[in-house]
Amino acid sequence: MGLGCGNPVALASLKEGETVLDLGSGGGIDVFLASKKVGPQGKVIGVDITNEMLGRAKSAALKHGYSNVEFRLGEIEALPIEDETIDVIISNCVINLAVDKLRVFKESFRVLKPNGRLMVSDLVTEEELPDTIRNSFDAWAGCIAGALEKNAYLDKIKQAGFKNIKVISRKPYTINVSQELKGKITSIQVEAHKSPLA
Repeated sequence: MGLGCGNPVALASLKEGETVLDLGSGGGIDVFLASKKVGPQGKVIGVDITNEMLGRAKSAALKHGYSNVEFRLGEIEALPIEDETIDVIISNCVINLAVDKLRVFKESFRVLKPNGRLMVSDLVTEEELPDTIRNSFDAWAGCIAGALEKNAYLDKIKQAGFKNIKVISRKPYTINVSQELKGKITSIQVEAHKSPLA
């Protein structure tokens, strides 16, 4: 429920009245945090692939009276969101699990309004991972096996059409990391923008 590798909400500089999309919203923690920042005039939409997590998130929203949130079933590679309707996209250690990361960023670009921004936390590698890690179920469960090399990850954001791509912070990721991967996995927080002329 609370797994992640950063806090994109803290970075997102969310403003009252904005519409926010959380990719891979899970139990809804980042959605609920964001909902407080955007206020009653704003809205936060969480998209997740599992009915179980959506059920938990919807129950929590009902129980705690979050009226400006919505949860939708869907894949982050094919977002159930209309074109140019989102001000800010956040995601916390989820995109690395997607098989087609370029598609995720293209979909993100599609749903963002002109001047919209992407503020994500994710795991990347400092070098190419060996096949033993790439094929390890435990490494996939720990959000490591799907991680891209950092420059390749940033390049996919650029290929999707984003501008002003910046790594806001980076730090070694050490949770459940084996000895052979120590120092090779990094948690980064990235900001990117959709140009108004896109």
